[in-house]
Amino acid sequence: MSIAHEETILIVDFGSQVTQLIARRVREAGVYSEIAPFNSAEEAFHRLKPKGVILSGSPAGVPEEGSPRAPQVIFDSGLPILGICYGQQVMTHQLGGEVRPGHETGPDDLSRGGEFGRAYLTVTEGCVLFDGLWEVGERHQVWMSHGDKVTRFAEGFRIVATSEGAPFALIADDERRYYGTQFHPEVVHTPDGGKLIANFVRHVCGCAGDWTMAEYKDAKIAEIREQVGDKKVICGLSGGVDSSVAAILIHEAIGDQLTCVFVDHGLLRLNEREQVETLFRDHYNIPLVVVDAEARFMKGLAGETDPERKRKFIGGEFIEVFDEEAARVGGADFLAQGTLYPDVIESVSFTGGPSVTIKSHHNVGGLPARMNMKLVEPLRELFKDEVRDLGRELGLNDQFVGRHPFPGPGLAIRIPGEVTKERCDILRKADAIYLEEIRSAGLYDAIWQAFAVLLPVKTVGVMGDSRTYDNVCGLRAVTSTDGMTADVYPFDASFLTRVSTRIVNEVKGINRVVYDYTSKPPGTIEWE
Repeated sequence: MSIAHEETILIVDFGSQVTQLIARRVREAGVYSEIAPFNSAEEAFHRLKPKGVILSGSPAGVPEEGSPRAPQVIFDSGLPILGICYGQQVMTHQLGGEVRPGHETGPDDLSRGGEFGRAYLTVTEGCVLFDGLWEVGERHQVWMSHGDKVTRFAEGFRIVATSEGAPFALIADDERRYYGTQFHPEVVHTPDGGKLIANFVRHVCGCAGDWTMAEYKDAKIAEIREQVGDKKVICGLSGGVDSSVAAILIHEAIGDQLTCVFVDHGLLRLNEREQVETLFRDHYNIPLVVVDAEARFMKGLAGETDPERKRKFIGGEFIEVFDEEAARVGGADFLAQGTLYPDVIESVSFTGGPSVTIKSHHNVGGLPARMNMKLVEPLRELFKDEVRDLGRELGLNDQFVGRHPFPGPGLAIRIPGEVTKERCDILRKADAIYLEEIRSAGLYDAIWQAFAVLLPVKTVGVMGDSRTYDNVCGLRAVTSTDGMTADVYPFDASFLTRVSTRIVNEVKGINRVVYDYTSKPPGTIEWE
């Protein structure tokens, strides 16, 4: 359970895939925020004592039977409320207005129905959300994604902005401090959206905007101490930034009550094991157990080609190892993980709402019900860039905290099809060459994530006048701010040619290299 901050914005989640981006925008404005599912938002409201409330979007429709509603206590509180998309519609409905499905028309045929993608709204009246940002008569790009529509807004509201498909694109009730946007200000496709949200939390809710990562660190240390007490914690290290930051944060909180376990499952990057041992044993003096489990994992993965079953097996086997190692170190009551917001929102709704499952994550969907330890997940409210900020706050250097994300299941999800030691060794070498060339070109920090993939495809080639029949290596590099959406990094042809030449010449078993040009969406960043 989170500790209440002096100034908090409560975000009520109705299951939108981008709810966590609202939290991100609020935090960028220097104000702490927490997400709670609609069905437990009343408890969160009383616990957090927020300065304002934001209602999220949803895959549901307000006119649908059984669709979610906001708790009445929010409207009775007198606090400012910002409703986004579904949030605007559900607020309208609960306050006495009317919302209809997109295929229906209102009494005055006010809207043509749904609206998806880029749209342009026109500012028709002044509003506190526009302070220092938009003027009456201006047109601005926003991002729409709605099927239903408001056909009559509730008493007390006025229209302050319209678009072609949404005559109620932004509505305001200044007396009650209620505001509703039909568009999504939280996504990057609404260029001024972050400033609109900042105006809400700063000017309407009256928040000072002085929340910092140092404050978050102190609050989490206190929270960990309260949760753990005098019990022991075992932390699973993957070698990546997330689990490392989680371990160092927990160590600051409880010291030698923490034992870190690093499982070498044979699915690691080149020299990963040595780097982890150096960091934790030499630099931080944190108790570290290294488990050589490559043979065990390879045996379990033999013959398996289904991505979800591979993930589930790896997650389950990790817990088996942790249970065994906990017994060896004298028993542990808690398992620590570096789970983040995006990990959870793509797996099942982080907050228990009706979010659509995209794929299970190693830290989430892979956990078996019979796990014998409770979870400590101090980062599950943070985005990747916030974890890096926290790492710096904890004293980690920029080169380490700036490392690209690495998935919990490791190379297993970068080898579509069956995973074997031979295929892992091939991929490790190719991936190391790729990242070495990226660093040499000075591009590493400009890229969110870059990695090689070993495809389950063989092609004919010719090397030294001889025929080859070897594997295809795919290269992936994307830019992103949060991992939820991503664009392809535009390498020039000379760079890709250089990397391809090195991989084919230096890695036995690869004779062809391709580059993945797919953005997210429609693809995911990882291949599996």
